[in-house]
Amino acid sequence: MNIGRFVILFLLLSLQGFGNFPSDTLRVKKKLTFYGCWGYNREWYTKSNIRLQNNTPTNTSSQSYDASYDFTIYKAKANDRADFEQIPDLANITIPQFGFRAGVFFNDKNNLGIEINYDHAKYVVDDYQKVRIKGQIFGQQVDKDTILDPKTLLHFEHTDGANFWLLMLVKRFNLVQTKNKYFGLEGIIKGGAGIVYPRTDVTIFGNRLNNKWKISGYDIAVEGGVRTVFLKYGFVEFTAKGVFAHYVNALVHGRGNGKASHYFGAGMLIANIGFQFGGLK
Repeated sequence: MNIGRFVILFLLLSLQGFGNFPSDTLRVKKKLTFYGCWGYNREWYTKSNIRLQNNTPTNTSSQSYDASYDFTIYKAKANDRADFEQIPDLANITIPQFGFRAGVFFNDKNNLGIEINYDHAKYVVDDYQKVRIKGQIFGQQVDKDTILDPKTLLHFEHTDGANFWLLMLVKRFNLVQTKNKYFGLEGIIKGGAGIVYPRTDVTIFGNRLNNKWKISGYDIAVEGGVRTVFLKYGFVEFTAKGVFAHYVNALVHGRGNGKASHYFGAGMLIANIGFQFGGLK
């Protein structure tokens, strides 16, 4: 995913840029601690009701017929797809379920900060599960239990990501710290809201389309864990995260022709490694 490479380049350029600031900016810098980190994650999802809609009739060379549909699959189960075997391949480090954070602490008495928080999570509906399907397909009403066959009915996934973008308020707690501040242990809690920006890969009635990335809804999240600081500027962070994601109009058959909508909860475990600089408290 190109966005991952862009973020790495942005963070490296940011580090270089801080070396040549004028004196006024340096005074501001002393009051702020900037940080960035990169890591990988695992997800567990709640069941979801997925509504699929396409209200555009289809014309063929021989006849015109109603190829519209509007139906819901109830309580669909889904899993993540970690792809951690790709991590050693530096050219493909954005294929696994990765994430990054970039933020700033204000170094005030409350130890508060703001963070851009992104997780490239993958959401894959399980094939061949038994589900309830209800609605209209090609002009016919349906209301029955059925097997979710990926060849004849549906295969559904957000695998070039479910993509949770969030703006988070962050608070840290100093738990353990050496006198020289070169090593320490901090507690971290975060909360915020943002957008979901998925690329949805759907095979419906035998037709597959891997759509473009699209802002498709919103998400809210809370996250908490511990951060171990080493050599003053480096840190390793382990957190657990809860996300509510609502996809309002994920693409199904291309822009303006079909959409999918659903919402689910996600539990996440995340490991990050990062750096910090500026006016370290």
